[in-house]
Amino acid sequence: MTGAQPATTGPARGHLVWDWNGTLLDDLDLVVDATNVAFASAGGQSVTADEHRARFRRPVADYYAEMLGRAIDAEAFGALDRIFHDAYRVGLASCALAADATAALAAWPGTQSLLSMWFHDELVPTVRTYGLTPHFTRVDGLRVPVGGGFKAEWLAKHLAELGLGGGEVVLIGDSLDDAAAAESVGARCVLYTGGLSDPQRLRASGHPTADTLTAAVTLATALP
Repeated sequence: MTGAQPATTGPARGHLVWDWNGTLLDDLDLVVDATNVAFASAGGQSVTADEHRARFRRPVADYYAEMLGRAIDAEAFGALDRIFHDAYRVGLASCALAADATAALAAWPGTQSLLSMWFHDELVPTVRTYGLTPHFTRVDGLRVPVGGGFKAEWLAKHLAELGLGGGEVVLIGDSLDDAAAAESVGARCVLYTGGLSDPQRLRASGHPTADTLTAAVTLATALP
């Protein structure tokens, strides 16, 4: 997928990898609603947005098991994951980008790409619908039928396809899993507090944090 060309000047880490859900896309309310549909199907209690932000983690099956109070095997998780995504798709048209997403994309002086833990075949046309495709040299989502795992292996594949080493890269995301993925490849990470994770958890991680995407880009630009 073609997009922005490398800048002639830029930060020491010249490539920025964006997360999608909860970062560029403001979908917290939809994620919580879809999660509650999945929980209700299994006889579970609803969660609030604050509860979800504080307790969500990967692998998602572990989060579901905690909230439902019982073990969730692969078959049960697959069923819950399908219910979640069916509900998510219904509400997707109501989601907007984060308030300063387009300004943040325009502010980065190097190349950019997008890596999401949402399904690739649905991600690509959705990004196009929001008019963001020209910003990215590559857009990748999950290429497996059931998600819920960690981002690290997908980031390694994403960078391999781009021909980049982790030392050239900054990732902006909204979860501790984003930070762990960046660390796993030797990249840096700036965490955005306006997404799907509790801001206090992110700030306690020791990674740079920002309350807006434009501030996140400013921090990312200044990283050594």
